[in-house]
Amino acid sequence: MEQAGNRPAVNLKGQAGGVPFNPHHQETAPGVNLAVEIAGLRLANPVLPASGTFGFGAEYAPFVELNRLGAIVVKTITLHPTPGNPPPRLTETYSGLLNSIGLQNPGLEVFIREKLPYLRQFTPPLIVNIAGRTIGEYAELAARLSEAAGVDALEVNISCPNVREGGIVFGTVPAMAARVTAAVKGNTPLPVIVKLTPNVTDITVVARAVVEAGADALSLINTLQGMAIDIDTRRPALASVVGGLSGPAVKPVALYNVWRVARTVKVPLIGMGGIMTARDAIEFLLAGATAVAVGTASLVNPGALMAIIAGLEDYLLDQGLADIRDLIGALEI
Repeated sequence: MEQAGNRPAVNLKGQAGGVPFNPHHQETAPGVNLAVEIAGLRLANPVLPASGTFGFGAEYAPFVELNRLGAIVVKTITLHPTPGNPPPRLTETYSGLLNSIGLQNPGLEVFIREKLPYLRQFTPPLIVNIAGRTIGEYAELAARLSEAAGVDALEVNISCPNVREGGIVFGTVPAMAARVTAAVKGNTPLPVIVKLTPNVTDITVVARAVVEAGADALSLINTLQGMAIDIDTRRPALASVVGGLSGPAVKPVALYNVWRVARTVKVPLIGMGGIMTARDAIEFLLAGATAVAVGTASLVNPGALMAIIAGLEDYLLDQGLADIRDLIGALEI
């Protein structure tokens, strides 16, 4: 198919078609609207980087036109600097990746002082992912980031252990997830997006609890718990034994959870989990997601985000559709 403007030829599999990636992009194809809205934020398109895989944006600047993204989502910020887990903390699996990075980050003060000024120069909304060891830490992060110019929304990572509750993960107990959500919501005027863990019996129960507590939107899913063993050493492949599984292997689980949650709550959803191509992204939109986040794919192909955006344009043109919103929740059963 002939491509609009000088955009690299990209098929729906999201692979560059023989033309090197050009970081100086052109605008969306004429006659195609990719814009969506999430919790009052207008996104030029529904494609975002997933927190934890995109650093603070600068790391991907040689490969990704940051102004072309629907939003910029930075890696998790904690109140104090976090060194992360000891290595080895990454290992490949069949069609997936296990990680136990441990939320390594420079902490709130360094983020505001050193990272945020760089991010302010870009036009897409900036979403900051936050995590705390206590509900009080979540509340303080929300309050402090709300005072920092340039932050447009908060994504709340509740896949973290509560150190005051014996290490119980916030997101696995609906009442606790709701308390975190309410604490963040009560300390910020910014939109609050809660990121759900799939490591629960019924994700819809947690979804309903955090929405009732004030969540403006939901991200799902975070990684699935898993492990790998080195049979030569007879030791775990990860120093922390257990890690989070991401990549194509988790996509069917993620898609199912998005579909279920979309039928349960009435807030916008950001779908994620194994999205590697434009076709994958379209499946999540049809299941009810308003936007999608791309993680592991960018580790494999740094240009994946750009290819997926272009693939969405191609799909709309092929289907004779003018607006990406016509796909949201359009699954026919």
